[in-house]
Amino acid sequence: MLAAAGVPVTRCARREDPRFRRHGWEADRGGVRWLWADTDPVQGLPGLQDARGARMSTTMSERTSTPGGKPRMSPKSMAIWGVVAVVGAVCWSVLALSRGEEVSALWILFAALSSYAIAYRFYARFIAYRVLQVDDTRATPAERLQDGKDFDVTDRRVLFGHHFAAIAGAGPLVGPVLAAQMGYLPGTIWIIVGVIFAGAVQDMVVLFFSMRRDGKSLGQMVREEIGMVGGIAALIAVFAIMIIILAVLALVVVNALAESPWGVFSIGLTIPIALFMGFYLRHFRPGRVAEVTAIGVGLLLLAIIGGGYVEQMGLESALTLSPEQLTLGLVVYGFVASILPVWMLLTPRDYLSTFMKIGVIVLLAVGLLVAAPVLQNEAVTDFAIDGTGPVFAGKLFPFVFITIACGALSGFHALIASGTTPKMVAKESHVRMIGYGGMLMESFVAISALIAASVIDPGLYFAINSPLGATGGEAATAAEFVKTIGFHINPDTLTAAAQSVDEATLISRTGGAPTLALGMSSIFTTAFGGGLAAFWYHFAIMFEALFILTAVDAGTRVGRFMLQDTIGNVWPKYADLSWKPASWSASAIVVGLWGYMLYVGVTDPLGGINQLFPLFGIANQLLAAIALTLCVTLLIKHGKVKWAWVPGVGLVWDLITTMTASYQKVFSDNPKIGYFEQRSVYQAAINNDTVLAPAADMDQMRTIVTNSTVNGTLQSIFAILVIIVVVNAIVIWVKAIRAGGLPTTEVPATPSDIVAPADFFATKEEKKAVREWEASRNRVGAMGSGDRQ
Repeated sequence: MLAAAGVPVTRCARREDPRFRRHGWEADRGGVRWLWADTDPVQGLPGLQDARGARMSTTMSERTSTPGGKPRMSPKSMAIWGVVAVVGAVCWSVLALSRGEEVSALWILFAALSSYAIAYRFYARFIAYRVLQVDDTRATPAERLQDGKDFDVTDRRVLFGHHFAAIAGAGPLVGPVLAAQMGYLPGTIWIIVGVIFAGAVQDMVVLFFSMRRDGKSLGQMVREEIGMVGGIAALIAVFAIMIIILAVLALVVVNALAESPWGVFSIGLTIPIALFMGFYLRHFRPGRVAEVTAIGVGLLLLAIIGGGYVEQMGLESALTLSPEQLTLGLVVYGFVASILPVWMLLTPRDYLSTFMKIGVIVLLAVGLLVAAPVLQNEAVTDFAIDGTGPVFAGKLFPFVFITIACGALSGFHALIASGTTPKMVAKESHVRMIGYGGMLMESFVAISALIAASVIDPGLYFAINSPLGATGGEAATAAEFVKTIGFHINPDTLTAAAQSVDEATLISRTGGAPTLALGMSSIFTTAFGGGLAAFWYHFAIMFEALFILTAVDAGTRVGRFMLQDTIGNVWPKYADLSWKPASWSASAIVVGLWGYMLYVGVTDPLGGINQLFPLFGIANQLLAAIALTLCVTLLIKHGKVKWAWVPGVGLVWDLITTMTASYQKVFSDNPKIGYFEQRSVYQAAINNDTVLAPAADMDQMRTIVTNSTVNGTLQSIFAILVIIVVVNAIVIWVKAIRAGGLPTTEVPATPSDIVAPADFFATKEEKKAVREWEASRNRVGAMGSGDRQ
């Protein structure tokens, strides 16, 4: 960490030079006069320049500038980016023009990577320096308000890992797998184009505006910038949507671990491992991060390997848990995790999870390069056109855009970008790397998941992801069902697939996690040698569960904070986070709410993920609409109407898709799509004493009626709340445009004393600047020590 790295500024003077657009803070640091200079909102970060005129640029090394201060690229840089652009264009052309030929997954991989690179290098830079006008001479709240707890200046690389671990949950893993029923092409386009122009923009802009407001939350910013009515609507929507998100995250874990003793054993051991790491680092060996990391990762690998021997250990029966048992276990775990000190369980689990997430992503990328698998899925299936898919009902528009609820655009990220992350950013320029770059990383996870689902046999894919009522749960009946939807698979193939990964069955293992694990196992086995399919499958299951449980942990705690703050407006004592009756009761309420929704999903005869995931997807994207509305509002209030299109493009598309999807889920006369139509059909059957498939009895019929009513009601409420927020925001837009801007709650600027690189990899000039600055700190410290003596 570059914690509290500043030197007191003894002499400051604002410098302005309109010709060169030069400005900065001049200071006497350790006997050397430093000047922030040559700042250009497009060229990049300011440079460091001493009184003798020796310039140390913190801009990208390939950038130069004309006498007028305008940016210019070197010939070498132009050639490199030209090659990247050509590679991307060729890959996209192959994907778009393929008509039944075999297509390698590498075309998707390189189309994604080239698009990400160009977007990060040019579009994200444009937004950061031209639209937002990040200013590294300005102190961030982490520097100004540093307290070692909530506000803490954090190394940009460490914070990138923390932020990525917090935002990356089930969405980028599950959504693309489910959307694969429509083919690989629609999902690929939305994941890549959506993240560039919507998801990553939202994350970076929300992070920036929250940072400029001392790390205020999304709901609080909406209340202050849009108004009380919109703020109350946003607060209710954010809390309710978070409950749905947590329920779906937990449901994915349940579906992954149900009837899987290997997975339960391995995941269960991560709890004592995390507790051990927490106590080890806090009490036994404080500060020994590398040491505890090596121990933790080693124990993690042993937990995965040991899961393969549960039968020999006589634990198979005890660890073969039903979905209902796992639901109870997760509820208890969620409550305990939300009230324990963060250092004891959550922090070490997040740390382990970050290593696991990034490591597996890199490993999967290498596996794809080595294996170069052929896509078995069609580019666009008939289900995208007729909307009769067995995984979820609905046509390509709007349902592919809300099924892939993360990886392209996710409202949940706005909660993190206005939560812990803005309180830890060292320099304003880091919002590009952390906000935009972190979302690009999640998008790559989503692309990897889509590829993994598309390289397995389509018949096997539909046998795994179709509800139990459709497949019958047996190999023979599942094979027959697959045949009825236009695909083919042999019953023996289904049995062999389960045996190859040491599972009793893979039929109707809905939720996306088993499918992704099977695809990853296939890629790893091909790339790194055969005979380890079972190990790789359970390794992937553990990866997914760890990936998701960190979000459940953090989300439950954040939900508790939100509930305590809300009730605290009426009962101030309840807002005291250290008061155990409040924290325990708030935790119980939050866990009880998402636990109920989880149980609804687990017991739903129609398949919980099939019912809840559309609600989750739409709700998450509606939350994104609130965040993007705030972004547009703040740009207009700051007098930047001409740049309102930057978040506005994503906002308009998001509102079109989410409102269309909400309307169809509420008012559609197709019972497979419309919640209330589904309720009417099953209620009419109950009145006629008739049991409709896939329900097995009248109790299940009543369950479907109840669940459909609850889901439809929630869907309606969420849409109405978002409309209230947007309408209130439009009123503010009109006022701000007429007035040429309006006052905001942005805190006044104060000069920064910290020197830090702007991006993940520091340039030579940046390294030199940091070294000389740190040396000046040491000299000042030594002088101060001498004076005291």
